[in-house]
Amino acid sequence: MLQWIDTHCHLDHRLYHADVKQVLEDAKRAGIARMVIPGADPRDLDRALQLCAHHEELYFAVGVHPLDAHRFDHAFLQRHIQHPKCVAVGECGLDYFQRQGVSIDKVRQKEVFCAQIELALAYNKPLIVHIREASDDAYAILKSYPHARGVLHCFNGDGILLNLRENFYYGIGGVATFKNAKHLQKTLAQIPLERLVLETDAPYLTPHPFRGTRNEPKYTALIAQQVAQILNIEPAHLAHTTNTNALTLFGLAPLAKVS
Repeated sequence: MLQWIDTHCHLDHRLYHADVKQVLEDAKRAGIARMVIPGADPRDLDRALQLCAHHEELYFAVGVHPLDAHRFDHAFLQRHIQHPKCVAVGECGLDYFQRQGVSIDKVRQKEVFCAQIELALAYNKPLIVHIREASDDAYAILKSYPHARGVLHCFNGDGILLNLRENFYYGIGGVATFKNAKHLQKTLAQIPLERLVLETDAPYLTPHPFRGTRNEPKYTALIAQQVAQILNIEPAHLAHTTNTNALTLFGLAPLAKVS
C-alpha cells in the first residue's frame, strides 16, 4: 500500500472531538503516515499539542488565520514555536472573501501576516499561507520577504502565485476533484512536481464523491488518485515525490519502509 502525507488537516477542530481516535485509525489504514495540524485559532492550540503528544505521526504549526487576525498574540505563538513537534508558522495570510455580516479589515490582516512571516524567518520555519481572493496583495507581501519559504495552502490556480515556486510549494486538496475546478486542474500541469504537496484541509473541502460530508485525512489517497490522473503519472511516483517534498519542507521524521 502506498503511503501519503496530509500536510494540512485541522484535527484540533471541534468536529473531531468525539471520534478523533477512529479518524486517526482510518487514516492509518488508508496509508496516511504523517499529518500536520495547522494553527488557525489560538484557542485550539492546546488540543493540537495534546494530540501530537500522543500520536507520533502528528505535527503542528503555530499561527493565526487571517479571519482571526484580531486574536494574534506574538508572545503566545513564540512560546510554542520551539516545541519539537512545531514544524511551521501558519496558517497565515490574507482572506478578502466577502461573507455576510463579516467585515474585512485588510490593514490588520496585512499587519498580522507580516508579523507571522517575520516570526517564521526568526525561527527558520516554513510558512503555511492562506490566500483567498487576495492573490495580488499576498504576492506583493511574500515577494518583499525574499527568504520566506513554505506552502501555499489550497492553491487557487492564480497565475501570479506560480511566480513564487522558487521558495514555495503548492498545496493541492479536495478542490482538484471538483467538477467546477477546471482552471485549477489545467494549472496543475504548470507546477513542477517537485513543488507539489497534498492536503485535505479536513474537515473542510471534502473531495468528490463525498462532498457534503466531513472531510478526513484518509481522503488524501483519493485526492492523490485524481492528481495522478490529471498529471498522467503513476500514483507511486506521485507518492514518492510529494512525500519527499513534505518531509523536506516541514522536516518531518522519515517514513518507515513498507514491504
